[in-house]
Amino acid sequence: MIAHAGAERRVQDMGHHDHLCLAYGDDAEQRRVVAAYLTEGLRRGERVMYFADTSAPAEVLGWLAGSGTDPGPALATGQLAVTTADESYLAAGSFDPDAMVAGLWQEVEASLAAGYTGFRVSGEMGWALRDVPGAERLAEYETKVNAVFAGGPASAICQYDTRRFSAEQLAAFHGCHPGEVEPEPLYADGTLRLVPSFRGGRRTLRVVGSVDYRTCDALAAALETALHWPGDVRVDMSGLEFIDLGGVRVLAHAAARLEAGRRLRVGELAPLLCQVIGMVGFADVPALVVTARGAGA
Repeated sequence: MIAHAGAERRVQDMGHHDHLCLAYGDDAEQRRVVAAYLTEGLRRGERVMYFADTSAPAEVLGWLAGSGTDPGPALATGQLAVTTADESYLAAGSFDPDAMVAGLWQEVEASLAAGYTGFRVSGEMGWALRDVPGAERLAEYETKVNAVFAGGPASAICQYDTRRFSAEQLAAFHGCHPGEVEPEPLYADGTLRLVPSFRGGRRTLRVVGSVDYRTCDALAAALETALHWPGDVRVDMSGLEFIDLGGVRVLAHAAARLEAGRRLRVGELAPLLCQVIGMVGFADVPALVVTARGAGA
Protein backbone atom coordinates (compact mmCIF):
# COMPACT_ATOMS: atom_id res chain seq x y z
CA MET A 1 0.00 0.00 0.00
CA ILE A 2 1.18 3.51 -0.79
CA ALA A 3 2.10 5.65 2.19
CA HIS A 4 -0.33 8.49 1.66
CA ALA A 5 1.39 11.83 2.07
CA GLY A 6 -1.75 13.98 1.96
CA ALA A 7 -0.92 15.28 -1.52
CA GLU A 8 -3.94 17.24 -2.71
CA ARG A 9 -4.59 18.58 -6.19
CA ARG A 10 -7.30 20.88 -7.42
CA VAL A 11 -9.28 19.08 -10.10
CA GLN A 12 -8.52 21.82 -12.64
CA ASP A 13 -4.78 21.26 -12.05
CA MET A 14 -4.84 17.53 -12.75
CA GLY A 15 -2.80 16.18 -15.63
CA HIS A 16 -1.15 13.06 -16.91
CA HIS A 17 0.08 10.58 -14.28
CA ASP A 18 -2.44 11.64 -11.62
CA HIS A 19 -4.43 8.89 -9.90
CA LEU A 20 -6.46 10.64 -7.23
CA CYS A 21 -9.11 9.69 -4.71
CA LEU A 22 -12.25 11.79 -4.37
CA ALA A 23 -13.98 11.31 -1.02
CA TYR A 24 -17.17 13.35 -1.15
CA GLY A 25 -20.01 13.83 1.30
CA ASP A 26 -22.62 15.55 -0.82
CA ASP A 27 -23.93 15.28 -4.36
CA ALA A 28 -23.09 18.87 -5.28
CA GLU A 29 -19.38 18.31 -4.61
CA GLN A 30 -19.42 15.16 -6.75
CA ARG A 31 -21.11 16.99 -9.64
CA ARG A 32 -18.68 19.90 -9.46
CA VAL A 33 -15.58 17.69 -9.56
CA VAL A 34 -16.90 15.31 -12.23
CA ALA A 35 -18.05 18.08 -14.56
CA ALA A 36 -14.76 19.97 -14.23
CA TYR A 37 -12.65 16.83 -14.70
CA LEU A 38 -14.49 15.54 -17.76
CA THR A 39 -14.75 18.97 -19.36
CA GLU A 40 -11.03 19.65 -19.00
CA GLY A 41 -10.19 16.30 -20.55
CA LEU A 42 -12.36 17.04 -23.58
CA ARG A 43 -10.82 20.49 -23.90
CA ARG A 44 -7.31 19.02 -23.90
CA GLY A 45 -8.18 16.57 -26.66
CA GLU A 46 -8.02 13.49 -24.41
CA ARG A 47 -10.28 10.47 -24.65
CA VAL A 48 -12.58 10.46 -21.64
CA MET A 49 -14.42 7.57 -19.99
CA TYR A 50 -16.82 7.52 -17.06
CA PHE A 51 -18.03 4.47 -15.14
CA ALA A 52 -21.28 5.27 -13.33
CA ASP A 53 -22.81 3.29 -10.47
CA THR A 54 -25.38 5.08 -8.31
CA SER A 55 -25.69 7.78 -10.99
CA ALA A 56 -27.30 6.96 -14.33
CA PRO A 57 -25.21 7.72 -17.44
CA ALA A 58 -27.84 10.21 -18.60
CA GLU A 59 -27.52 11.99 -15.27
CA VAL A 60 -23.75 12.32 -15.71
CA LEU A 61 -24.23 13.78 -19.18
CA GLY A 62 -26.65 16.22 -17.59
CA TRP A 63 -23.91 17.39 -15.22
CA LEU A 64 -21.78 18.25 -18.24
CA ALA A 65 -24.62 20.06 -19.97
CA GLY A 66 -25.42 21.95 -16.78
CA SER A 67 -21.85 23.17 -16.54
CA GLY A 68 -21.94 24.55 -20.08
CA THR A 69 -20.39 21.62 -21.98
CA ASP A 70 -22.47 19.96 -24.70
CA PRO A 71 -21.51 16.25 -24.53
CA GLY A 72 -23.18 15.43 -27.85
CA PRO A 73 -20.27 16.05 -30.25
CA ALA A 74 -17.79 14.13 -28.07
CA LEU A 75 -20.19 11.21 -27.73
CA ALA A 76 -20.69 11.14 -31.50
CA THR A 77 -16.95 10.97 -32.24
CA GLY A 78 -16.16 8.52 -29.48
CA GLN A 79 -14.03 10.97 -27.53
CA LEU A 80 -16.44 10.59 -24.61
CA ALA A 81 -17.94 7.36 -23.31
CA VAL A 82 -20.21 7.10 -20.28
CA THR A 83 -21.08 3.58 -19.20
CA THR A 84 -21.85 1.69 -15.98
CA ALA A 85 -19.92 -0.28 -13.41
CA ASP A 86 -21.69 -3.44 -14.59
CA GLU A 87 -20.34 -2.85 -18.10
CA SER A 88 -16.81 -2.03 -16.96
CA TYR A 89 -15.57 -3.16 -13.55
CA LEU A 90 -18.03 -6.08 -13.46
CA ALA A 91 -18.31 -6.87 -17.17
CA ALA A 92 -17.31 -10.51 -16.58
CA GLY A 93 -19.85 -10.91 -13.77
CA SER A 94 -17.16 -10.56 -11.13
CA PHE A 95 -14.31 -8.18 -10.39
CA ASP A 96 -10.86 -9.17 -11.60
CA PRO A 97 -8.21 -6.52 -10.74
CA ASP A 98 -5.66 -7.84 -13.22
CA ALA A 99 -8.14 -7.93 -16.10
CA MET A 100 -9.30 -4.40 -15.26
CA VAL A 101 -5.74 -3.07 -15.15
CA ALA A 102 -4.95 -4.75 -18.48
CA GLY A 103 -8.09 -3.24 -19.98
CA LEU A 104 -7.09 0.25 -18.92
CA TRP A 105 -3.63 -0.20 -20.45
CA GLN A 106 -5.39 -1.09 -23.70
CA GLU A 107 -7.61 1.99 -23.45
CA VAL A 108 -4.55 4.23 -23.05
CA GLU A 109 -2.85 2.68 -26.08
CA ALA A 110 -6.02 2.82 -28.18
CA SER A 111 -6.57 6.48 -27.26
CA LEU A 112 -3.08 7.44 -28.42
CA ALA A 113 -3.39 5.35 -31.59
CA ALA A 114 -6.63 7.19 -32.39
CA GLY A 115 -4.85 10.53 -32.17
CA TYR A 116 -6.03 11.68 -28.75
CA THR A 117 -3.55 13.51 -26.51
CA GLY A 118 -4.16 11.17 -23.59
CA PHE A 119 -6.73 9.22 -21.62
CA ARG A 120 -8.67 10.08 -18.50
CA VAL A 121 -11.21 8.05 -16.58
CA SER A 122 -13.37 8.39 -13.50
CA GLY A 123 -15.44 5.76 -11.74
CA GLU A 124 -17.98 5.61 -8.95
CA MET A 125 -16.74 2.89 -6.60
CA GLY A 126 -19.97 2.15 -4.73
CA TRP A 127 -20.34 -1.13 -6.64
CA ALA A 128 -17.71 -2.58 -4.30
CA LEU A 129 -20.29 -2.51 -1.50
CA ARG A 130 -22.49 -4.95 -3.37
CA ASP A 131 -22.29 -8.69 -2.82
CA VAL A 132 -20.33 -9.37 -6.00
CA PRO A 133 -17.43 -11.82 -6.43
CA GLY A 134 -14.06 -10.11 -6.31
CA ALA A 135 -15.27 -6.90 -4.67
CA GLU A 136 -12.99 -7.66 -1.72
CA ARG A 137 -10.01 -7.18 -4.08
CA LEU A 138 -10.67 -3.48 -4.66
CA ALA A 139 -7.67 -2.30 -2.60
CA GLU A 140 -5.47 -4.65 -4.63
CA TYR A 141 -6.78 -3.07 -7.82
CA GLU A 142 -6.32 0.50 -6.60
CA THR A 143 -2.68 -0.28 -5.84
CA LYS A 144 -1.94 -2.13 -9.08
CA VAL A 145 -3.62 0.45 -11.31
CA ASN A 146 -1.17 3.14 -10.17
CA ALA A 147 1.26 1.77 -12.75
CA VAL A 148 -1.15 2.59 -15.59
CA PHE A 149 -1.38 6.26 -14.71
CA ALA A 150 2.23 6.68 -13.63
CA GLY A 151 3.47 5.05 -16.83
CA GLY A 152 1.46 6.76 -19.53
CA PRO A 153 -0.37 9.95 -20.57
CA ALA A 154 -3.38 9.11 -18.45
CA SER A 155 -5.18 10.17 -15.27
CA ALA A 156 -8.00 8.95 -13.06
CA ILE A 157 -10.33 9.96 -10.25
CA CYS A 158 -11.82 7.19 -8.11
CA GLN A 159 -14.95 8.34 -6.30
CA TYR A 160 -15.93 7.24 -2.79
CA ASP A 161 -19.20 8.39 -1.22
CA THR A 162 -18.43 8.92 2.47
CA ARG A 163 -22.10 8.40 3.32
CA ARG A 164 -21.80 4.78 2.17
CA PHE A 165 -18.24 3.71 2.98
CA SER A 166 -17.09 3.36 6.58
CA ALA A 167 -14.23 5.43 7.94
CA GLU A 168 -12.04 2.32 7.98
CA GLN A 169 -12.84 1.51 4.36
CA LEU A 170 -12.21 5.11 3.29
CA ALA A 171 -8.86 5.18 5.05
CA ALA A 172 -7.79 1.94 3.39
CA PHE A 173 -8.80 2.91 -0.16
CA HIS A 174 -7.54 6.46 0.31
CA GLY A 175 -4.13 5.07 1.20
CA CYS A 176 -3.91 3.20 -2.11
CA HIS A 177 -3.84 6.47 -4.06
CA PRO A 178 -0.83 8.77 -4.49
CA GLY A 179 -3.05 11.77 -3.78
CA GLU A 180 -6.56 13.16 -3.49
CA VAL A 181 -8.80 15.73 -5.12
CA GLU A 182 -8.90 18.86 -3.02
CA PRO A 183 -12.47 19.84 -2.14
CA GLU A 184 -13.72 23.37 -2.67
CA PRO A 185 -12.30 25.54 0.16
CA LEU A 186 -14.75 27.03 2.62
CA TYR A 187 -12.50 30.09 2.63
CA ALA A 188 -9.40 31.14 0.73
CA ASP A 189 -7.41 34.35 0.46
CA GLY A 190 -3.74 35.22 0.28
CA THR A 191 -3.01 34.20 3.87
CA LEU A 192 -5.48 31.48 4.87
CA ARG A 193 -7.23 28.49 3.34
CA LEU A 194 -9.89 26.47 5.17
CA VAL A 195 -10.51 23.21 3.35
CA PRO A 196 -12.91 20.37 4.23
CA SER A 197 -10.91 17.16 3.75
CA PHE A 198 -10.77 13.58 4.97
CA ARG A 199 -8.08 12.25 7.27
CA GLY A 200 -8.12 8.66 8.43
CA GLY A 201 -11.43 8.27 6.65
CA ARG A 202 -13.06 11.01 8.73
CA ARG A 203 -14.18 14.46 7.67
CA THR A 204 -11.65 17.05 8.78
CA LEU A 205 -11.26 20.82 8.51
CA ARG A 206 -7.75 21.56 7.26
CA VAL A 207 -6.30 24.96 8.25
CA VAL A 208 -3.49 26.22 6.02
CA GLY A 209 -1.80 29.58 6.58
CA SER A 210 -2.29 32.19 9.30
CA VAL A 211 -5.23 33.00 11.54
CA ASP A 212 -5.28 36.53 12.93
CA TYR A 213 -7.73 39.38 13.50
CA ARG A 214 -8.46 39.57 9.76
CA THR A 215 -9.44 35.91 9.40
CA CYS A 216 -10.89 34.92 12.77
CA ASP A 217 -14.41 35.39 11.43
CA ALA A 218 -13.61 33.09 8.50
CA LEU A 219 -12.39 30.39 10.91
CA ALA A 220 -15.53 30.82 13.01
CA ALA A 221 -17.74 30.43 9.93
CA ALA A 222 -15.87 27.31 8.80
CA LEU A 223 -16.20 25.79 12.26
CA GLU A 224 -19.91 26.59 12.19
CA THR A 225 -20.14 24.40 9.08
CA ALA A 226 -18.03 21.69 10.70
CA LEU A 227 -20.26 21.59 13.77
CA HIS A 228 -22.97 20.06 11.56
CA TRP A 229 -20.73 17.16 10.54
CA PRO A 230 -21.45 13.89 12.38
CA GLY A 231 -19.37 12.81 15.34
CA ASP A 232 -16.36 14.68 16.69
CA VAL A 233 -15.17 17.77 14.83
CA ARG A 234 -11.61 17.31 13.62
CA VAL A 235 -9.30 20.19 12.73
CA ASP A 236 -5.95 19.50 11.05
CA MET A 237 -3.44 22.22 11.93
CA SER A 238 -0.42 20.68 10.15
CA GLY A 239 -0.48 23.53 7.63
CA LEU A 240 -0.94 26.29 10.23
CA GLU A 241 1.75 28.96 10.22
CA PHE A 242 0.38 31.28 12.91
CA ILE A 243 -2.69 31.70 15.10
CA ASP A 244 -3.31 34.58 17.46
CA LEU A 245 -5.23 34.58 20.73
CA GLY A 246 -8.43 35.52 18.93
CA GLY A 247 -8.13 32.44 16.74
CA VAL A 248 -7.57 30.20 19.76
CA ARG A 249 -10.63 31.78 21.37
CA VAL A 250 -12.68 30.87 18.28
CA LEU A 251 -11.63 27.22 18.68
CA ALA A 252 -12.54 27.22 22.37
CA HIS A 253 -15.93 28.83 21.78
CA ALA A 254 -16.76 26.30 19.05
CA ALA A 255 -15.82 23.44 21.38
CA ALA A 256 -17.97 24.87 24.16
CA ARG A 257 -21.01 24.77 21.85
CA LEU A 258 -20.78 21.05 21.18
CA GLU A 259 -23.40 18.83 22.74
CA ALA A 260 -22.40 16.36 25.43
CA GLY A 261 -20.23 13.53 24.17
CA ARG A 262 -18.76 15.34 21.17
CA ARG A 263 -15.26 16.79 21.00
CA LEU A 264 -13.42 19.38 18.94
CA ARG A 265 -10.18 17.57 18.15
CA VAL A 266 -7.44 19.97 17.09
CA GLY A 267 -4.55 17.89 15.76
CA GLU A 268 -1.05 18.48 14.43
CA LEU A 269 -0.68 21.78 16.30
CA ALA A 270 2.86 23.07 16.90
CA PRO A 271 4.00 22.13 20.46
CA LEU A 272 4.56 25.77 21.41
CA LEU A 273 0.98 26.66 20.49
CA CYS A 274 -0.26 23.71 22.54
CA GLN A 275 1.55 25.25 25.50
CA VAL A 276 -0.01 28.65 24.82
CA ILE A 277 -3.49 27.13 24.83
CA GLY A 278 -2.72 25.59 28.20
CA MET A 279 -1.32 28.83 29.62
CA VAL A 280 -4.38 30.91 28.71
CA GLY A 281 -6.74 28.34 30.19
CA PHE A 282 -8.51 27.11 27.07
CA ALA A 283 -7.23 23.59 27.71
CA ASP A 284 -9.77 23.49 30.55
CA VAL A 285 -12.64 23.46 28.04
CA PRO A 286 -13.74 19.79 28.35
CA ALA A 287 -14.73 19.38 24.69
CA LEU A 288 -11.47 20.85 23.33
CA VAL A 289 -8.84 18.18 22.70
CA VAL A 290 -5.50 19.50 21.45
CA THR A 291 -2.80 17.19 20.11
CA ALA A 292 0.73 18.27 19.28
CA ARG A 293 2.21 17.81 15.82
CA GLY A 294 3.37 14.27 15.20
CA ALA A 295 1.29 12.77 18.00
CA GLY A 296 -1.91 12.18 15.97
CA ALA A 297 -5.34 13.68 16.50
